[in-house]
Amino acid sequence: MNTFQKASEKMTNYRWTICAMLFFATTVNYLDRQVLSLTWDEFIKPEFHWDESHYGTITSVFSIVYAICMLFAGRFIDWMGTKKGYLWAIGVWSFGACLHAGCGIATEHYVGMNSAAELIAATGDVVVILATVSMYFFLAARCILALGEAGNFPAAIKVTAEYFPKKDRAYATSIFNAGASIGALVAPISIPLLAKAWGWEMAFIVIGALGFVWMGLWVFMYTTPDKSKHVNKAELEYIEQDKNEKYRYSASDYGSFDSYIVLRRSAGTDSADGTCNQ
Repeated sequence: MNTFQKASEKMTNYRWTICAMLFFATTVNYLDRQVLSLTWDEFIKPEFHWDESHYGTITSVFSIVYAICMLFAGRFIDWMGTKKGYLWAIGVWSFGACLHAGCGIATEHYVGMNSAAELIAATGDVVVILATVSMYFFLAARCILALGEAGNFPAAIKVTAEYFPKKDRAYATSIFNAGASIGALVAPISIPLLAKAWGWEMAFIVIGALGFVWMGLWVFMYTTPDKSKHVNKAELEYIEQDKNEKYRYSASDYGSFDSYIVLRRSAGTDSADGTCNQ
């Protein structure tokens, strides 16, 4: 390819492919957290003899753990890096989502029963044990889900900062954030159908498995723009158009007395009395 061809090369748009990945991750995020709310009353409640207090405890603990984990999720993503951090986040929450499906088996094993039919038919003091034990199993799975889901938005925002110039970041953020609404809309349509067709356990597994599919795509699709084979020079220049903008000075910036005063003040010296602002 000659110089003229390179100069006239059409800009790729791979940044929008990455934005689509963020959108789908956020959609899966909200699908995973909706499964319990859409299956507990019709499917889980009769099996484990729950009432509103059991469900309320589980949702409250999830919200608290999610809020606490959000305080540290951004630091974790910064430490791990965008690619690995996002993989860890969605891997943990997908594992937590699928883990809900094992709560029934764990409860059966703990109380010495062999099937869901036996759990449903239980009476007396056994009912209290079933409800309490199963609630704690679900709490454990829910905490793992919250731990992973807390990393979604910090990771998505960091990816947006890497792949979009400042003028496009709000738009890109609004696109991936729309995944939350889409997930909330798709969940009531799909999850009850899955639970009726294959059982509430498979609803958790199928929706949770979507996260692992996303991980497989992310491994091969994501790298930083400057290293991506899908981002050409024109797109890279567009992405990095405002890089180091605030540190750029022309030669004339250092040629006037006013510029000297500004630079002295930025160094911490008060130009009026010469004292140091430490």
